[in-house]
Amino acid sequence: MVQKYQSPVRIYKYPFELVMAAYEKRFPTCPQIPVFLGSEVLRESRSPDGAVHVVERSCRLRVEAPRLLRKIAGVEHVVFVQRNVLNWRERTLLIEAHNETFASRVVVNENCSYTVHPENEEWTCFEQSASLDIRSFFGFESALEKIAMKQYTANVKRGKEVIEHYLNELISQGTSHIPRWTPAPVREEDARSQAGPRDAGSLQADRPGSTPGPAPETVLNEGDKLDADYIQRYLGHLTPVQESCLIRLRHWLQETHKGKIPKDEHILRFLRARDFHLDKAREMLCQSLSWRKQHQVDLLLQTWQPPALLEEFYAGGWHYQDIDGRPLYILRLGHMDTKGLMKAVGEETLLKHVLSVNEEGQKRCEGNTKQFGRPISSWTCLVDLEGLNMRHLWRPGVKALLRMIEVVEDNYPETLGRLLIVRAPRVFPVLWTLISPFINENTRQKFLIYSGSNYQGPGGLVDYLDKEVIPDFLGGECVCNVPEGGLVPKSLYLMEEEQEHTDQLRQWRETYQSASVLRGAPHEVAVEILEGESVITWDFDILRGDVVFSLYHSKQMPQPGCQEPGARAGGQLMDKGWVLGVDYSRVEAPLVCREGESIQGSHVTRWPGIYLLQWQMHSPPGNAACSLPGVEDVLTALHSPGPKCKLLYYYEVLASEDFRGSMSSLESCTSGFSQLSATTSSSSGQSHSSPLVSR
Repeated sequence: MVQKYQSPVRIYKYPFELVMAAYEKRFPTCPQIPVFLGSEVLRESRSPDGAVHVVERSCRLRVEAPRLLRKIAGVEHVVFVQRNVLNWRERTLLIEAHNETFASRVVVNENCSYTVHPENEEWTCFEQSASLDIRSFFGFESALEKIAMKQYTANVKRGKEVIEHYLNELISQGTSHIPRWTPAPVREEDARSQAGPRDAGSLQADRPGSTPGPAPETVLNEGDKLDADYIQRYLGHLTPVQESCLIRLRHWLQETHKGKIPKDEHILRFLRARDFHLDKAREMLCQSLSWRKQHQVDLLLQTWQPPALLEEFYAGGWHYQDIDGRPLYILRLGHMDTKGLMKAVGEETLLKHVLSVNEEGQKRCEGNTKQFGRPISSWTCLVDLEGLNMRHLWRPGVKALLRMIEVVEDNYPETLGRLLIVRAPRVFPVLWTLISPFINENTRQKFLIYSGSNYQGPGGLVDYLDKEVIPDFLGGECVCNVPEGGLVPKSLYLMEEEQEHTDQLRQWRETYQSASVLRGAPHEVAVEILEGESVITWDFDILRGDVVFSLYHSKQMPQPGCQEPGARAGGQLMDKGWVLGVDYSRVEAPLVCREGESIQGSHVTRWPGIYLLQWQMHSPPGNAACSLPGVEDVLTALHSPGPKCKLLYYYEVLASEDFRGSMSSLESCTSGFSQLSATTSSSSGQSHSSPLVSR
């Protein structure tokens, strides 16, 4: 594979003639570049008027490689042939170089140019491109490629420093101006008899064994070039290889993409997301550009106006910036009724609102870059989880969250600089177990999680936010105008007919199972747990009647045998002869659930075995039914005119390995999460339940 490098435009704020005088000081030797052992002139010629000066040199470079590799190669230095065409009339220097050593195994081509700045003729521009093609090298092709690219990028940086060194030396010696070249007077007959200077193309054609220059994709038009000072000012420090990747991807877009070319900051985010692997970044960026065009995301900030309901109940908003100048977004997730919002405005509206937040974030980053005079390409998000409970584990809401995470990570990579999570409650590890596998590893490393009041004091928010901007609801002095959220009234929910244009209702129905509960005939689900410290979560809605929900544990599977590994459901499963406290035990206190309620909960298991989720009709206090109905109750149920209670339910088991892995992931974060993990982990000998009833 051919490796290519393209530099940005580097600017010397000195006239071309002075830069050329500094450049010539590099020869025949240059102590400032230790690997450059020396050079000798092979050929030299000038045009009759002296305007064009052509020099061909043989340059020796020391090989900086492991001793074993040098011994196998049998060389201590390599030879490059460099051909310079200096045109004083046009004020240009074109440099071509190729390797002679191992030319049959390795092909290195380099092209450089010094030209006058297009907007300031007293400044000089420098550009550089190169290609490396390792065909074969004694089985060390990969090692040689890494060594070559490392050494090359180091020399690129050093080369600029050397020119600046010699410029300063010239100025210190009193040479701060060199007159421009002017042609000597030429008689008319001499002008007709002498051939004009050849162009660079013809000069190259005369060179025996010359190799082709860089591929066309590395040749940039004047308007396509990036200035090195611009990169440092607006994009931040980049290695030469990273600069090259940015320039090449940008130029590829300009040649092939039909539509708006994204800004350099945006392109750079995709390169960072793929560790500057050019092909992978290009594929990711192209898919995102197609998505943006399909959904008209570029017009979102001009066209999107959130519904009034979102403005009132969506508990998120922008709030100044962090200590690094990143825009700060605050999300009071624990105060937000995600289920109510989804039922009131729909998943698509919520997604569009999240996208508008990301678009606004990019816009604010650009503004802060100009305001603070340094590159700011990401923002900080502060998430307050006070109030987070099992209602937030409503499965359609979790699935919508996972979808939003996927869309944001695919189309807004490397935009999150830091995520501060404060006041994380006991239920948070369950939510983290569900969503963390879908979050990119690089993104997870930016999470800082605090339980309880650990966010206060040294090591907390004051390390990342100025005291003047810490919100009042977190003990700060700054008034925060982010909406407080709250429960969305059911009267604001969309009617089913309003949601027919989407498949949202169908997706919700596919998530849940329906069940009917008869008097004396409960509905039960058997869940087989193979090891302790697993987590059983449940989520159900009571559509008709009142029921009592209970959770039991048994060491044996109810008869008849289990239809499939893991779980089975349907009707009454407990044997009539079972005795509570002997054959099975209650691990959760009975919970009375009224018609219209939505219940979410979880249980961290202590023992392996069979866990039974049971729903039975609620009877008045004076006529309470036992957990195992008798024959008369069953006969009554069979002769009942119809079901007395109806419900939709969903349950899920988070495997012990996943849950413990999630806890380890949380504890490995830079956070004060140890207290929370200690109270959540079932290693303390307790089983924990977190039921929630929402109306």
